[in-house]
Amino acid sequence: MMSYVRHSIPTRRPGSAQTTMSAATSQPMIDGSSEGPAGSGPAAKPEGASGRFLSIPYLLLRATTAGGGLVGGFVQTFVFARILDPERFSVFILVGTLGIALWLSDIGLVKIIFVRLRAWLLGGAPQDAGIVRHATAIVILYFILGIVCTVACFFGALAFGAGTYGSLELALFFLFTAITLVWFALRNISLAVDDFIFFETMEVTRRTLHVGFMLATLIGLSLMAFLVIANVIWLALFAVTISRLARKGALTATVAGFPGHLLSFFRENKKEVVSGGTYAVNEFYLYNFAYAIVPVAYGLGAPTIILDTMFKVVRGATVLYSAAADVALPRQTRAHSEGDRRSLVLATWMAAGLASLPGIVICMALAFFSEPMFKILLGNSAVMPQAISNLMIVLLIANLIQTISNFLLIHTGYFRVIARLSVLVSVAATLVAGISIVAGADLTGFIKAFVAVYVASALSYMTLALRGPLARKS
Repeated sequence: MMSYVRHSIPTRRPGSAQTTMSAATSQPMIDGSSEGPAGSGPAAKPEGASGRFLSIPYLLLRATTAGGGLVGGFVQTFVFARILDPERFSVFILVGTLGIALWLSDIGLVKIIFVRLRAWLLGGAPQDAGIVRHATAIVILYFILGIVCTVACFFGALAFGAGTYGSLELALFFLFTAITLVWFALRNISLAVDDFIFFETMEVTRRTLHVGFMLATLIGLSLMAFLVIANVIWLALFAVTISRLARKGALTATVAGFPGHLLSFFRENKKEVVSGGTYAVNEFYLYNFAYAIVPVAYGLGAPTIILDTMFKVVRGATVLYSAAADVALPRQTRAHSEGDRRSLVLATWMAAGLASLPGIVICMALAFFSEPMFKILLGNSAVMPQAISNLMIVLLIANLIQTISNFLLIHTGYFRVIARLSVLVSVAATLVAGISIVAGADLTGFIKAFVAVYVASALSYMTLALRGPLARKS
């Protein structure tokens, strides 16, 4: 029987009064507006955005950036389907998937950092600048991984005969995709210390510039020029965001001591790393194992493009669902810290309600306009079967349930139970996929089998949330 015990990181405020910095110290605390040194302690409950039940500016910004993520995915497919031939398009899809695969290295580390920083902010953990050094070490680690893997991608493409220019294009596209792992870490750090409005402003800027320059390739901008400009934009955004978090005391302003701080993080969070890593690896596997199977079983070209388009729709919807979950997260984590179940339940319902709005729109578009929509999107590269469009609707509903449940479980520290369930889901998905191929199923049958496993997975995570953080305490 599964245990519903959370991990050892304290996320609930102790019974005694909240620990805050004494006024006598004259040291500023981290909050949404003040700026303090890395040694600052946790902040008292703010009067700003995180202290309200719903931050309207954050809701609007997060909705904009989430919509930008969905548009960005479709724009990339639209543009690449027109400037690349189907086979080269497939190669870029696979390289992009490898870039996303770098997220495997996270193994839940960023979420551990979030929980630790959030506990520090809310007074549920001792005052300790060690967590700030740990957060900095993780950001540095992800930068190094991105650069090293980009170099490896270049030489790998060269070895496969892509030529120097073609290899550089693929490497820059890999970097453009993979570096989102660093951005993901910075988003969680900003959210943990209630600096989410500034971060989402930077995200709006990023989405607008990247989509704009990508569309420019349709009117003459070369793919190489776009890739260079896009990565320069990344560098500028990183410089601005990291500098701000350093001024606020959420990151250190130096790389000195990086190896020691990284080792210290792993020593202090062994159990959480194992549990969080198990969950992260299995979640990544669930969303990406089909990319290894479909090209082999059904071929490159149309089958791979159809699969990728389906997952782009799901990932785009996940971005929108995650935006709704992000809006509720400051209130959820504060309510959980304070033992306020009523506010926690209301915030979770709010997240589900907000997430359902874009979900309904996307499902209606798939139900009534899928043929013209995908014809415009894919051009002559592939034809999306209506049966797969219908399966997408089921997948989107299940994904909404799973996203809202997982957000709550992860950010309140239920790493162990979700890790166990994620292993079961990965095993089930692999077995079902294997059986469908051996049985001679076509691509639609393969996707149908995947959707069945995913629906069962979503219902299981919802059960964990109801019996875990949302359960009535006796």
